[in-house]
Amino acid sequence: MAVPISQMWTVASYVIKKNVTGVKRFPLVLMLEPLFRCNLACAGCGKVQYPPHVLKRMLTPEECFAAVEECGVPMVSIPGGEPLLHPQIVEIVNGLVARKKYVYMCTNAIELKRRLHEFTPSKYLTFSVHLDGQREHHDFAVCREGTYDLAVEGIKEAVKRGFRVTPNSTFFDGVDPNSVREHFDEMMRIGVEGMVLSPGYSYDKAPDQNRFLGRAKVRKLFRAILSNRKREWKFNMSPLFLEFLMGDRDYECIPWGMPAYSIFGWQKPCYLLQDGYTETYKELLETTDWDSYGVASGNAHCANCMVSCGYETPAVIDGFGTLKGFWGMVKGTFNLYKDDHAQKLLNEFKPEPAVPLVQIDAVKKSEKKREETHA
Repeated sequence: MAVPISQMWTVASYVIKKNVTGVKRFPLVLMLEPLFRCNLACAGCGKVQYPPHVLKRMLTPEECFAAVEECGVPMVSIPGGEPLLHPQIVEIVNGLVARKKYVYMCTNAIELKRRLHEFTPSKYLTFSVHLDGQREHHDFAVCREGTYDLAVEGIKEAVKRGFRVTPNSTFFDGVDPNSVREHFDEMMRIGVEGMVLSPGYSYDKAPDQNRFLGRAKVRKLFRAILSNRKREWKFNMSPLFLEFLMGDRDYECIPWGMPAYSIFGWQKPCYLLQDGYTETYKELLETTDWDSYGVASGNAHCANCMVSCGYETPAVIDGFGTLKGFWGMVKGTFNLYKDDHAQKLLNEFKPEPAVPLVQIDAVKKSEKKREETHA
């Protein structure tokens, strides 16, 4: 597990303190969205389909700091939109680092190489670069040719300058597990700290609704990807969450574990669903009907979800909150997960026929119009 000891200790201490004091619901990571505007329009994304007047709005640094202090999390993830489009993103990041929060600055890295000189390397700052596999697959996923090369250039420069870097990959139906494993090899050769993985979520507003995975397919895919792994592969995630993706563990979603705060306020119930907003984090905890979410609730929106923002929190709590979980986390860190059946899945996988890259017109995306582009 490629997570610095200082960060592991901070998280472990935080979880243990909450357990000892009897706090049942507490956040682990704040999903802080300072804006929704983006310079990409990915087919599987449900975060940028807002009218122009909404896309122009942004959180101020003061609003960001207040949200972090209000919920008291040890870690902050800054998704979007594309955070590097925020004119005060450096001030926001520096303010969170000064507060000793572990910050994961999510970016598609189109602007990363050009902007790196504005940031300072720190153990508290990680660039989480959106990279959905190898060149052809990534460019197809984000609906724009050339983005893979820009992202890799940004990653290499960030590693060279001493920044923590974790490629963040989201996988959809039809992805080639063999290609994903080659992607891992390529990232390790570049020298990234570790990799972050998640299955995609079926946003209602996403332009392409045909590529999302059901739970059975998620387990099959990630068992093929993560079994028989190479010793040099490193993951910036809980080993227990990876085992959950492989189907070896079962967790219930903890939607309050990674609350989302944006220009609209605190999002109910989680980063993925929009069932209203509250003005305060306390109100989010006290007014949300938590029993209406998660697989056990029967909520159709939750039926196939295995995304990290809902399920990594219970894995982390299990790992740091119980002796059995801690031992499982230690074993998982060094386990190569030998599996003959998974190897057979890799050997027998047949890629789907290639289709032309689809470029989504950002101006007309609300109408779901598409323009086909050719190399």
